[in-house]
Amino acid sequence: MQGMDSPASAARSLWIEAGLPPAALERLQLSGTAPVVPSSFAIGTAMQAGLGVAALAAAELGAAHGGPVQGVTVDAADAVRESSGRFTLDGRKPELWDPLSGLYRCQGDGQGQGDSDADVAWVRVHANFAHHRDGVLQLLGLPTGAATPRAAVEKALRTWSAFAFEAAASERGLVVAAVRSVDQWQRHAQAAALETLPLVSIERIGDAPPTGWSPVDPAAAPLGGLRVLDLTRILAGPVAGRTLAAYGADVLLVNGPHLPNIEAIADTSRGKLSALLDLRDAADAERLRQLVREADVFLQGYRPGAIAGRGFAPQELARLRPGIVCVSLSAYGHAGPWAGRRGFDSLVQSATGLNLAEAEAFGESAPRALPLQALDFGAGYLLAFGALAALHRQRREGGSWLVRVALAGVGRWLASLGRLADGPRATWPSFEGAMEESASGFGRLVAVRHAARLSATPAKWVRPSMPPGSHPPAWPPRSC
Repeated sequence: MQGMDSPASAARSLWIEAGLPPAALERLQLSGTAPVVPSSFAIGTAMQAGLGVAALAAAELGAAHGGPVQGVTVDAADAVRESSGRFTLDGRKPELWDPLSGLYRCQGDGQGQGDSDADVAWVRVHANFAHHRDGVLQLLGLPTGAATPRAAVEKALRTWSAFAFEAAASERGLVVAAVRSVDQWQRHAQAAALETLPLVSIERIGDAPPTGWSPVDPAAAPLGGLRVLDLTRILAGPVAGRTLAAYGADVLLVNGPHLPNIEAIADTSRGKLSALLDLRDAADAERLRQLVREADVFLQGYRPGAIAGRGFAPQELARLRPGIVCVSLSAYGHAGPWAGRRGFDSLVQSATGLNLAEAEAFGESAPRALPLQALDFGAGYLLAFGALAALHRQRREGGSWLVRVALAGVGRWLASLGRLADGPRATWPSFEGAMEESASGFGRLVAVRHAARLSATPAKWVRPSMPPGSHPPAWPPRSC
């Protein structure tokens, strides 16, 4: 191990930096040893610590409302299994990547002609949504649609430098990232901006009395009756909502009828209600405002500025519902030149040097992705934790709150936890006994059970995952 932080140390830092009482950490047990998956990065430590503090924060909220004081246990292998995103529908393992998504060789860094390995650079393309795929194809001068073969994209990208293509794609609002080394990223202005931002930013944005909420039965579920509006679609945000649902929160997932989703929605919708609202429609936007007035948490992962442009900026939400906790996910952080840039886990891994660092540890020349989408799942757990930490503050001192987490910030945190010299030789833990079948409107769902163990109120998803629009845009009674 090289400068390795223990899971307990990582969890303690998260807890203390969020302003929560240190004594509660005595009730958190993190078991297992690293490495857990084949990676030079401490993925097990990050997943275990993030999920552990989220579960502990939920348990402590329940206890503060009269529920049992209880212990929380998270095993490293269990945390990694849940963070794998593994699931099947009707016995089929869904294909989660478009054929055109992935890594491509480019001409180089713009200084050479692409005639030698030294001139070769790489770019990663995210094409899982048709409009992103077609935007990349248009930029390359290729026919749009699913019929364009990957070989045509490979040929076209060999005429571009990675950084020129990244810049041109960004100007069009596409999701592309040049593959940088750690040193290249550390010299980037956005990396400097991230240095100034907390991993989990918790900011008071308005005055309000300590309103809080009253759990329906904290002896049964510590977050019972907590109302969470979940306006997210890709993994990190949905994982945050799913995590809160596991501890009893009423999570209402709100999708736009015109917006695409990935098949992972079947897994990440466990425990949630699922409704449709089109925020381009005035009546639907007003319906969302009505939901906000009765919400405790507003979780969103839209591209930067998009939800604010619809009238749902944090300050507006705090005006509608004083005491609300607003939770926001971004790709690269809320400050710096890339604050408005779109991104997904795979792209942020590439842009921030993680993929080249992983390849070096494995003795490989091509960039190597982490063995799971650690930035997405890590951010999901930290978003849930941040929301709960803000609820603790709201209960103590009042106020409306804004919580912010960035995928790139999670990557920076992961790298700071240390490197595992023996990590590349590790193997995945067995999933035998870790999967559970649950009801689902998407088909027969078999997915990983929740990793956190609460000693008195076991975590569980009481609602089946359902397709968007299966429920009305309305809150269930507090007694349910």
